[in-house]
Amino acid sequence: MTTKEFDVCIVGSGAGAGPVAFELSKAGYAVGILEKGGWYTEKDFFKDEQLPRHDIFQSQFKHERHVLEEPDGDGGWSSDTTSQFWGGNIVGGASNFMSGYFHRLKPDDFRLVSTYGKIKGANTVDWPISYDDLEPYYTKVEKVVGVSGRIVQHPHLEPRSTKDYPFPPTREHPIASWFDQACHKMGLHPLPMARGILSVPFNGRKSCEYSGYCGSYGCSSGAKSSSRAALLDQAVATGNCKIITHAKVYRINSDQKGNASSVDYYDRDGRSQEVRAKIIVVACYSIESVRLLLSSPGAKHPDGIGNNHQQVGKNLHCCSGGTGHGVFEFDQLSKQQAEDLKVRGPFFNRALQDWYVINDKKVFDRPVKGGTLDFVFDPPSPTSDANSLKYQNGELLWGTPLKQRIKSHFTQSKDFKFEVFCDWLTTDDCYVSLDSKEKDKWGSPVARVKVGYHPHDMKVARYLVEKGKKVMKAMGAQIVWGNAFSAPTSNLIAGGLRFGNDPKTSALDADCRVHGTENLFVTDGSFMPNGGSVTPTFTIYANSFRVADKIKAQLGSL
Repeated sequence: MTTKEFDVCIVGSGAGAGPVAFELSKAGYAVGILEKGGWYTEKDFFKDEQLPRHDIFQSQFKHERHVLEEPDGDGGWSSDTTSQFWGGNIVGGASNFMSGYFHRLKPDDFRLVSTYGKIKGANTVDWPISYDDLEPYYTKVEKVVGVSGRIVQHPHLEPRSTKDYPFPPTREHPIASWFDQACHKMGLHPLPMARGILSVPFNGRKSCEYSGYCGSYGCSSGAKSSSRAALLDQAVATGNCKIITHAKVYRINSDQKGNASSVDYYDRDGRSQEVRAKIIVVACYSIESVRLLLSSPGAKHPDGIGNNHQQVGKNLHCCSGGTGHGVFEFDQLSKQQAEDLKVRGPFFNRALQDWYVINDKKVFDRPVKGGTLDFVFDPPSPTSDANSLKYQNGELLWGTPLKQRIKSHFTQSKDFKFEVFCDWLTTDDCYVSLDSKEKDKWGSPVARVKVGYHPHDMKVARYLVEKGKKVMKAMGAQIVWGNAFSAPTSNLIAGGLRFGNDPKTSALDADCRVHGTENLFVTDGSFMPNGGSVTPTFTIYANSFRVADKIKAQLGSL
């Protein structure tokens, strides 16, 4: 075993890691990043539908997997193994493959209990910080990481210290005007959706090329504001940041006082190595961050570092919601409308937050937290689309009927989509633990993930799906359908290491420092008590910048 030393050691390199590495290396501190995956750049992200994140840039199922427990529909639980929770095994993590929907949380998201009251069966709590504490860091993300958009007034617009985004909106699809017109007639407030994607060149990165290969694909231009493209490349350029790839961290060691002293990892050749640091930061995605802490017992932490009150792994949550589709038949449109709909490349970039708070007494007995509807086009995937058409009404198609169906799909209609995001309430039935039997290829217990959901989540999601379907119909779609879902999302997991002021009900303090330690921080999405009704990446970035300031202050006092 060899030992390396840094001022700060960061486990993981995604959205929670990038801001810490960026800020600390710029401040002159020696930063070491341990990333389990490889280091890929823009030249590796070519536009090929057979090169999505799931097969190339993720952990391999044969090497490590998660044991999943889900409701079986009969009041019990099913247990199976899955690799669905891997966000990205690569420098920059899952931020390489995000769609980049960048909505801020609202002030009410920080105080759900105070605003809406408790819900029976849910472990909802208010945050230990406020929106005002995080607002300057949202602004910093917009400027430093790169967020393109345009502010318009609407009923649930969050307070801002700046009038608009620092980068103009990405190029819009021609049918965005259809959406705006339909929404205005319905009395709704269509929003140009901000994206973590550059609309103009910035800081050595190119602007968006509008290839359509975005969500689930790495960005070949560097326009997508991934942790690597936006932050880590600059951190490494300072000469103060070193990224060690193919480093599988398996334990955090602690001293007699309970503080983190070093990190052990296996290198590419399977040899155990050690990194010592004054500050250790964990940012390897909620489930894996929990697994690492539980796998790190010590003299003061017999059940895993920070787990003296059994809070490590609790209060996991996913991004609840659903999806809907609208199919537009070209022969029902004017020639110009059909041509507009066929345009590929520009983003649709529209969202609705009119139901971020739902006050509908016909459905709910009091105002409740609602959610966001994002309207989008899926990335081009003709091979997958064609393959999905081979069955109709349970029968296998072949020959002329299959050819006709494929021709109709690609030349006679266009499918448009909306995604629903609402809170997944934390409960006692959604958490992470270590599996008692299964181990990964390095000999460490794999994570066991129980993913129960609260019935309230489904009620809100169904309500929002119906609203989205009405918008699709108003736009002129001939066929409309949608579904709410209770299954966990694969790439929008948060919680598990909730922050708070009481060690008996949280795993981290308000600065995201692990309770019972002085120098161990967690900066990925696992700190979040709830996910809000938006995708979490923007908030993870902002909080990581906030914690970076806390770490700088602590290092400066040593």
